[in-house]
Amino acid sequence: QVQVVETGGGLVQAGGSLRLSCAASGIIFRTNAMSWYRQAPGKQREMVASITSGGRANYADSVKGRFTISGDLAKNTVDLQMNSLKSEDTAVYYCLVNVTRDGDNQFDYWGQGSQVAVSS
Repeated sequence: QVQVVETGGGLVQAGGSLRLSCAASGIIFRTNAMSWYRQAPGKQREMVASITSGGRANYADSVKGRFTISGDLAKNTVDLQMNSLKSEDTAVYYCLVNVTRDGDNQFDYWGQGSQVAVSS
């Protein structure tokens, strides 16, 4: 089994910054990618940023230039630095880890979510 734990988040004023961290543990042969998703009330969960084991990062258009994803996938950790936060960034943020546990079988594991609230 794999456990995914997020830390960080909280309440911040618009224009402020927050940092989220995520760590995975358990039986992991290789971490292929780690991603951050978010879900606002009444909306679908959406991808915010992702990073691969090769270091390639992708961002949603809505956060480009404001958010930065960084990680050490060999250590199964990833951070999301969020700057210039807007009220529309308010959501529960989830960490998603894609791992290979044995052979070529890949699995996805979600964290429990961390609340980010931005007041205008």
